[in-house]
Amino acid sequence: MPLDRDAAGLLSRNERMILSLIRRHGPMARTSLAHLMGLSPQSITNLTRKLIHSGYLGAEEVVRGKVGQPSTPLALAAGGAFFLGLKIGRRLAELALVDFAGQVRMHRQEVHAFPQPDRLLTFARQGLATLTGSLGAADRARIMGLGVATPYRLWDWGQEMADWLDVDLQAALAGDLPYPVFVDNDASTACGAELIFSRRDLPRDFIHIYVAHFAGGGIVLDGALRHGPQRNAGALGSMPVPGGGQLLDQASVSALERRIGRSLPPDDSGWDVPEAIEQEWAEEAGRALAFVALSAVALADLPLVVIDGAIPAATRARLTDATRRAMAAMPAAGIDRPQVIEGSLGRSARILGAAGLPLSHFFQPDGALD
Repeated sequence: MPLDRDAAGLLSRNERMILSLIRRHGPMARTSLAHLMGLSPQSITNLTRKLIHSGYLGAEEVVRGKVGQPSTPLALAAGGAFFLGLKIGRRLAELALVDFAGQVRMHRQEVHAFPQPDRLLTFARQGLATLTGSLGAADRARIMGLGVATPYRLWDWGQEMADWLDVDLQAALAGDLPYPVFVDNDASTACGAELIFSRRDLPRDFIHIYVAHFAGGGIVLDGALRHGPQRNAGALGSMPVPGGGQLLDQASVSALERRIGRSLPPDDSGWDVPEAIEQEWAEEAGRALAFVALSAVALADLPLVVIDGAIPAATRARLTDATRRAMAAMPAAGIDRPQVIEGSLGRSARILGAAGLPLSHFFQPDGALD
């Protein structure tokens, strides 16, 4: 049923901007939208009327103050559109149905020793049938697409992953589906999720480092996630660091696992790393992160570094603090040290970022994330 996707594809840039502003700031009055966008109240009224008619916006309760006319905030309509996200991880595959307000409606996951193509595709197809089957016919027509977050070059992980070399994941999934499939690097989608779903007032330029089994990253310039011509932009995990190796060799869950001599679970419930060992890892990882972040600042003049990951919140805070200390001790003559903050999405960043690929394509002001 392509009609709703066709209609979404015809939204103007101003209509997409209204949706993006409300997604970032929460419910907003028309007067606030007019002020931020530099448009007349009548223009905003016309644009929002169309978005309400299309099912993307809804009116909240009237706000009555002591001064001025009552205002009616506009909010995203949760059922305005739906997005599917598939995340392929080192030990965990996830599938989610996300609504227009950014809430996960349904979620499935499967733990594996290594992600193998046949098993992964079976998990995806069966899960998609379950998730889409939970919606009525009208809501299924509002599914905009499937986004896939996956590490690039899976076959480079070792002989166990060699079967991925000849797999065209997008084609393998798209052949079964009535909606488009978008594929992107998993660390890039985590960055995209922070850009789309975070309620923070983020600057237009920043780097985002995501620490999972391996480390990765993304770079945002002029308010958009950038990939580069070879899609290597923001591949921070691949950057060399002092002492040899790459960032992913030091600032990663796999490096912590080597210290404790065992695997850690793909959720927070069984995370039981001795505090002294975790602190030692965080200090070493923080030095590597600070080196990479300050190098990026010297190249692209970035004011902010966001550190997130598939790790518990307390571990993320420890890693962020260690990065700040390490950066403060590094020479930085001629440049301004960036602010270093924690990400806001944690383990959900990559699956939300996957669902954010079709959302971005149809509803963000500049279309696709790049």
